[in-house]
Amino acid sequence: MTPKSKMDKNPSKIAEMFNSIAFCYRFVSRSMSFGLDKKWRKRAVKLLKDIKNPVILDVATGTGDLAIELTKLNPISVYAIDISTKMLEKATQKNIKKRLQMTIFPKVASAENLPFENNSFHAVTVAFGVRNFDNLEKGLQEIYRVMKPKGRVIILEISVPTKKLVKQLYHFYLTKIIPWWGGMISGKRSAYKYLSKSVLNFPNSEEFEKILTQIGFKVVETIKMTFGVVTIYCGEK
Repeated sequence: MTPKSKMDKNPSKIAEMFNSIAFCYRFVSRSMSFGLDKKWRKRAVKLLKDIKNPVILDVATGTGDLAIELTKLNPISVYAIDISTKMLEKATQKNIKKRLQMTIFPKVASAENLPFENNSFHAVTVAFGVRNFDNLEKGLQEIYRVMKPKGRVIILEISVPTKKLVKQLYHFYLTKIIPWWGGMISGKRSAYKYLSKSVLNFPNSEEFEKILTQIGFKVVETIKMTFGVVTIYCGEK
């Protein structure tokens, strides 16, 4: 495994990168996860099922799959933000098709500068986006700020398995297959090389839990799924 190193996460460059692959992002992501991403999102949303009529913020919403899944909770509203305008265009198209325009409200914004008042949301979610934050701690601090007291944060993120054989196979898949497949479909191999590298550079579950607690969150539950290739973090303000 290569050692972790500092990555260039210039927000404008990240937005440009996601804009360039927005047209095929959902297809590539679904094929690379063998369709399991739908199962992962459903499991994440279930962690919020006891909250009645919530107002929810979905950060780094991408093409809006998690925001749509969140509507099954019968929320008052779901605010869906992303720095990529092209990703949000795709999300908006899906919202219109599913007649969710009065429930889901897309908005261009970054995690590090959320355009919402303190204590606004019963829950905040992030699916496969927290590792792309320009400043991880600042983004998490912003999430904490906009959550209501006793509010819940659900973070679904790709992770690196710990078992040796699975870890080796996963590393090969992550560094060789994903850039090749994503590059072939999108014509942007560099984007998928970045996305693979972002997984390897993200803190492991113990390190990330420590960051969450330093921000002020109480870590309620950490759930590893599919041999540890994804992790769900559930925290409370």
